Amino acid sequence: MKNKARILLAEDDINLGSLLSQYLIAKNFDTELFNDGEKAWEGFQQKHFDICILDIMMPKKDGFTLAKDIRGIDQNVPIIFLTAKTLKDDVLEGFKIGADDYITKPFVMEELLFRIEAILRRIEVQDEGDGTYDIGNYQFDVYKQQLTIGGETIKLTTKEAELLQLLCMNKNKILERNLALRRIWKDDNYFNARSMDVYITKLRKHLKGDERIEIINVHGKGYKLIVNGETE
Repeated sequence: MKNKARILLAEDDINLGSLLSQYLIAKNFDTELFNDGEKAWEGFQQKHFDICILDIMMPKKDGFTLAKDIRGIDQNVPIIFLTAKTLKDDVLEGFKIGADDYITKPFVMEELLFRIEAILRRIEVQDEGDGTYDIGNYQFDVYKQQLTIGGETIKLTTKEAELLQLLCMNKNKILERNLALRRIWKDDNYFNARSMDVYITKLRKHLKGDERIEIINVHGKGYKLIVNGETE
């Protein structure tokens, strides 16, 4: 990004938080460190942040609760979870809340940097298509990350918008599962595959206002976006 991206870092481990903060600052990110969830929430309400990096296990307000509060006032700011947990239910819970990514401790800082830069690139660069798609009675604006139908606007998270864009680009064709995973999640592992299933379910709910629209599973291959009665 042309200006320094501002990062909210919520990490209760003082040593790790300090190391991460210093590393991100050295990489030219404007980084603010908070040592508990309540302080991070207060900080988020006072300033604009381009990305939030949240530890899950924090005192006063855990990362999941903090993310829900953030999503209550900002549906679009990217969220990365830092977690020592590896249980699939915890990972899926994070994606249900609206996380863009997660990283499991211990990790090397370069991996976190890669995740941050990938998310910021996706936000900054939207170079495929003209930015708008008609899906039945809906209009999808990629840049604004929103769906509009009958005067109602639905805000999408970054991953929801990216996944819907890929489906639109492959309308009436199969969007290969592994291709979507590599494009959006950068890895086609089990956890990411399960999280994509969660996002497909969320997109179906967003599009339920037009009963002609379906996102169907193509067994062993991927998904297909179709609008019944409409030709490509």
